[in-house]
Amino acid sequence: MSRYWIAIDWGTTNFRAFLMNQAQRIDQINHPCGLLSVENAQFGPTLYAMLQPWLEQYGKLPVVMAGMVGSQQGWHEVPYAPQPCGARDLLARTHAFTTSWGSPAWIIPGVSGTSHFGQPDVMRGEEVQLLGLCQLHPATHHFALLPGTHSKHAQLVEGKISVFSTFMTGEIFSLMSQRSLLGKDLPEQQEDNAAYLLGVQTALRGAPFTHLIFSARTRRLAGEIATSHVHSYLSGLTIGHELLAIPAGQQAWVVGSPALTARYQLAASLMDLQLTPVNGDDCFIRGLSHLFSLIQGIA
Repeated sequence: MSRYWIAIDWGTTNFRAFLMNQAQRIDQINHPCGLLSVENAQFGPTLYAMLQPWLEQYGKLPVVMAGMVGSQQGWHEVPYAPQPCGARDLLARTHAFTTSWGSPAWIIPGVSGTSHFGQPDVMRGEEVQLLGLCQLHPATHHFALLPGTHSKHAQLVEGKISVFSTFMTGEIFSLMSQRSLLGKDLPEQQEDNAAYLLGVQTALRGAPFTHLIFSARTRRLAGEIATSHVHSYLSGLTIGHELLAIPAGQQAWVVGSPALTARYQLAASLMDLQLTPVNGDDCFIRGLSHLFSLIQGIA
């Protein structure tokens, strides 16, 4: 049984690695070296270069990975596990291999299913956070939000992901603010809670989305929002529109960075929603630690 090991969240644009002593994090690497920046599919050499200081100190450490590293564009494509999906369902489809330098390695598969709205849906990486949430806060039922580039709303029953839906909130915000007329010729942007909450309030009126977002231009032209606060208003529009999908009165966990979970809580304060924040890294580490213990056969 290995005491030291490495937990990795390898996504499309970012890479995070955690040096672990059993279930305790002892060091961390954050790097903007997502899959898109790996040239000619050189995943092994890229990973070794980033982990080299740890490998030189501790030897051929076991490596457990989750996220888009298991996608079609990743290191090894790992087929999704179907919902309902729990820890042992993920374990059954986990891809095991040995790296070129001799470390045993595993890639967690991700989950596929049908959304709350009857559409096919997938996740990679968030399933580990959801598993960690269940480990940190045991309950029969969980409803969780995982905000980000592609936000997830998930229901879990007895530790299994039963249904989830994806909302492209972060990506839509990025496209509107950087590539559209709405973000054109803006000065340096400043965070402004009043503009953000105005965006949330506007979204709650239920206008069609493509009409709703044009208000970022018309409110700016009318002087209702400052040119330096347009991004805050757009953020309120997109997050507010996403939260409309949640039933009134719903109690939910919101899993992510403190800054992002705080924005969702602020938006929820205008609605009949109760969001309890939990740190996304803590959930990821707890979830992957649980999976690694199952891999080692000690749980």
